[in-house]
Amino acid sequence: MKNEKSGKPEKQYSPDKKRENPDGKSSRPFVRSSGKKFQKSVRSGQGRGEPEKIRLNKFISNSGVCSRREADTLIQAGAISVNGKIVTELGTKVNPSDRVMFGDQAISREKPRYILLNKPKGFITTVDDPEKRKTVMNLIAGACRERVYPVGRLDRNTTGLLLFTNDGNIAKKLTHPRYGIKKIYHVELDKPLIKEDLIKISDGLVLEGDAVKVDNIEYIGDGKDRKQIGVALHSGQNRIVRRIFEHFEYKVVKLDRVYYAGLTKKNLPRGHWRFLEESEINMLMMISTR
Repeated sequence: MKNEKSGKPEKQYSPDKKRENPDGKSSRPFVRSSGKKFQKSVRSGQGRGEPEKIRLNKFISNSGVCSRREADTLIQAGAISVNGKIVTELGTKVNPSDRVMFGDQAISREKPRYILLNKPKGFITTVDDPEKRKTVMNLIAGACRERVYPVGRLDRNTTGLLLFTNDGNIAKKLTHPRYGIKKIYHVELDKPLIKEDLIKISDGLVLEGDAVKVDNIEYIGDGKDRKQIGVALHSGQNRIVRRIFEHFEYKVVKLDRVYYAGLTKKNLPRGHWRFLEESEINMLMMISTR
């Protein structure tokens, strides 16, 4: 392409090609022809104690509800309110302290986090312990800057899967009896479980006036070691597995939760944690919408 005034061909810019100085060396990035380094402009409000505003669609996207494009659709449809008022204008900005709602669901700007821990023995399931005992929070310390909480609980001497999240909506539904979240435990007893008691547990029983029903109970492996039992159930009653066997005068020596809401201990050693994969998060979302 030629310059209209000089008639000389203009140089074409290629984003993949580095600029070169006459000596053949690459010039430093972000340096103007004047030799001054390029300085990014400071956003208004920063450095003066004022909260930094964020576009509403980004606020919604950061919360994990949907993508920015989908957020724009929700905004235009009148599905989003800010501080009690419906907002339909794209490009609207909000403060971190603003109350943003999607229908009747509060949206948090904080990025949702989902952490799966393979809990070892000797840790209690609580956020803070006045007696300064070891808690499960010690095991995930530094995992993320967001404040996450355990979903449900495992006894101090119970091992296995424990989920942490700052997603209150998911946490509430995973612990609500209505959603019947499936859990599988590996139980080791102090003595062999006789066939008659296994059948009684399978048929259902009543504990302290409450009906208790397991989904499945069986001997693990080839069944030769009848102290090793697998129990699957949906009940969320406190210490339910231990109470079932105590009812038949068995003592639970070891109790390990090996499956929780579709999540397993695969490639997760005892005492270690990991973030959930996106597919696993989507699975939990589907459970919570049933």
